[in-house]
Amino acid sequence: MPLLGFGLPVSGAWATRENLVHVARRAEQLGYSSLWAYQRTLWPADGRLGPSHRSVLDPVVALAVAAGHTERIGLGTATVCAPFTAPALLASSMASLDAVSAGRLTVGVGMGWLPEEHVATGVPMHRRGARFEEYLQCLVALWTEDPVEFEGEFYTVPRSHLSPAPVQQPHPALLVGGSADAALERAGRLAQGWIASSQHVPATLRRSIETVRRGALEAGRDPDALRVLVRVVPELVTADPGVGRRPFHGTAEQILADAATLAADGVTEVLLDLNLSPRVGTMDVGVGEALERAERVIEELAPQ
Repeated sequence: MPLLGFGLPVSGAWATRENLVHVARRAEQLGYSSLWAYQRTLWPADGRLGPSHRSVLDPVVALAVAAGHTERIGLGTATVCAPFTAPALLASSMASLDAVSAGRLTVGVGMGWLPEEHVATGVPMHRRGARFEEYLQCLVALWTEDPVEFEGEFYTVPRSHLSPAPVQQPHPALLVGGSADAALERAGRLAQGWIASSQHVPATLRRSIETVRRGALEAGRDPDALRVLVRVVPELVTADPGVGRRPFHGTAEQILADAATLAADGVTEVLLDLNLSPRVGTMDVGVGEALERAERVIEELAPQ
């Protein structure tokens, strides 16, 4: 059975301080392995991203709140769009978050894809794969070299000290999102694992993980040490939906069985994320209604 993580309330009306604290504490009490938050900087005015992206708390802020009200549970970003922030700034904020959480952080990053966000942050989409690859190398250098000095095509860090350093050594686990073969190979070659999109196609998941593992092997790294996180949006119901049931739509027993089957494909962690559910993570769903649904899910799907 993969480890089970839970999405902090960061999207929609239920994303309040009180709910952040409540969900974080309850997930830790129930034995979940981790809490996760994601980043959305802008919501295009044409609404094409859907209501779950309309209002999203900054993930570092949300995780810092959770860190202050928990002791053991892991914390992670799934994901932040790394190139929208200079490597030195992201390295510093993540090192600080690792410090205040006593070494519980996993840093999940992606290279971004939304044109409006690229324009607003001043980052061109041209050659974004090459830019992102260098970004990962610069980020690791900032965490592991003291003093650090980096000079690449896109990023330069003058000979300097980064302080505080991360608590975890050599650095917090770095997971990479993406779905193209080049992104999958990059995750295995340069990071400690891969984050699958909530839109992943179950039929191709195994092949994607094999590509990640191949990237690790070709780089001389141990593929069995990789972490693979899959985000799912559970739809919990009281009765078996019957023939044609979709994965992660069903009773608690069925959803947990769905999670267990992912282990055979190489999945190590499953993130149950209600922020992307239209019944929870939007501005149109009342705070009380959203929390009530979330509490049922977090209780009934708690790790066995």
